Amino acid sequence: MQVTETLAEGLKREIKVVVPADDLKARMNERLAEAKDKVRINGFRPGKVPVAHLKKLYGKSIMAELVNELLNQKPQEVISERGERAAGQPKIDMTEDEAEAEKVLAGEADFEFTVAYEVLPSFEVQSTEGFKVTRQVVEISEEEVEEQVKAVAESARSYETKDGAAEDGDRVTMDYVGKIDGEAFEGGTDSDSQLVLGSNRFIPGFEEQLVGAKAGDEKQVKVTFPEEYPAAHLAGKEATFDVTVKDVASAGELEINDELAEKLGLESAERLREIVREQIQGQYTQFTRQKVKRQLLDLLDGQYSFEAPASLVEAEFENIWRQVNTDLEQSGKTFEDEDTTEEEARAEYRKLAERRVRLGLVLSEIGEKAGVEVKDEELQRALYDQMRQYPGQEQEILKFFRETPGAAASLRAPIFEEKVVDHLLESIEVTDVVVSKEELMADDEDEASDAKTEEKPAAKKKAPAKKKAAPKAEAEAEEAPAAEAAEKKPAAKKKAPAKKKKADEAASEE
Repeated sequence: MQVTETLAEGLKREIKVVVPADDLKARMNERLAEAKDKVRINGFRPGKVPVAHLKKLYGKSIMAELVNELLNQKPQEVISERGERAAGQPKIDMTEDEAEAEKVLAGEADFEFTVAYEVLPSFEVQSTEGFKVTRQVVEISEEEVEEQVKAVAESARSYETKDGAAEDGDRVTMDYVGKIDGEAFEGGTDSDSQLVLGSNRFIPGFEEQLVGAKAGDEKQVKVTFPEEYPAAHLAGKEATFDVTVKDVASAGELEINDELAEKLGLESAERLREIVREQIQGQYTQFTRQKVKRQLLDLLDGQYSFEAPASLVEAEFENIWRQVNTDLEQSGKTFEDEDTTEEEARAEYRKLAERRVRLGLVLSEIGEKAGVEVKDEELQRALYDQMRQYPGQEQEILKFFRETPGAAASLRAPIFEEKVVDHLLESIEVTDVVVSKEELMADDEDEASDAKTEEKPAAKKKAPAKKKAAPKAEAEAEEAPAAEAAEKKPAAKKKAPAKKKKADEAASEE
């Protein structure tokens, strides 16, 4: 077998591989000899089939198998023998001439193919001596815990149907159809929707017009969507909602006690408070982690400036660009709405893709040299987390990760990355600074870069999906279901709508 380098330009490589016809015929004859004692052909005793007859029957198919094996095995072997590491799957080209291909399968011509690939860049891991980061921490007050506990209790509050008119604090059950210019719009229709008057969950002005309504009433509610409404095609528009009131119920007493905790599956109200505190702390810790990691990645980014493989950058850019366009489509916005153009956005997100790939390679190299490993039980937990996200599809998810090449690597990569970050944080100076929750959760646009090398652009972060979001105000806070009290998020976590995005601004959608 002859291997010739035909291109070495930057990180790009191309090699030509020639497998002599005699080598292929020799391998084919070995396969035929092995098959001689196994095949059963009418008219011949076992083991007595002439090799020439076997070659006539199976020679071409065996040669095709040999060619496929060479294409599957040799490129990686050759690259490894050259002491190189390919950045992604090599591209293999061979002749498309049918006559030439027939000669190869007949053992009358050498088999030639080319392998094009990019190599991973070589770089020295730099010292992190002198690195300093600030870790923002929030001290949780009892008032904040009680506020969240009350929200949980509110979700578990009982209501009793009443005959009178609806007042603030009453729960109204209704059907509605939203219309703009007389036409029903998508997302503006719901049935058996429940709304507590005075909760400010719907568009401003909607709830007030239901005060005084009784069961059986049909009302037309007129509102104007806020200018900053997330669905751009509805923002600032006047709308009417044809509402049918089906039930009016008054609220029972709001009590935070052991009985409430028991309804939620907990042993006491004190335990409920503990869980709420833990979950608030968990949310703050998540934001703290993102900001610390962002600082660390900025420091690393300042140390390394090597060329990133174009194929990896392109793949990362396509992932980002696909998500950007999906989010724009879902929000009904355009690049102009984001104070940019498609051309500018492409340039900025390509820079972000280059940064992510470069930092990913740096973290990988640091982790390998430090001996960072991902344990089987960690991968198992990550798999279970994936399965929990798709109730009822657990077996399909399990099958996917078992049978899909590279799927397990997609679970391993973020775990490995976080462990490398932990390793680095242990070796640098980290200073804790107490801040308010608003400061912690503020999206500082002056902080360049991504909080996670594999996440979506921060500028395109989406709000949690709601079943029927159209009549609800943009600032509506999601209420945690009673059974998921521990999932309640801290207040004031929402960010202002992003303006023009910086090229290296990044995703922190944990």
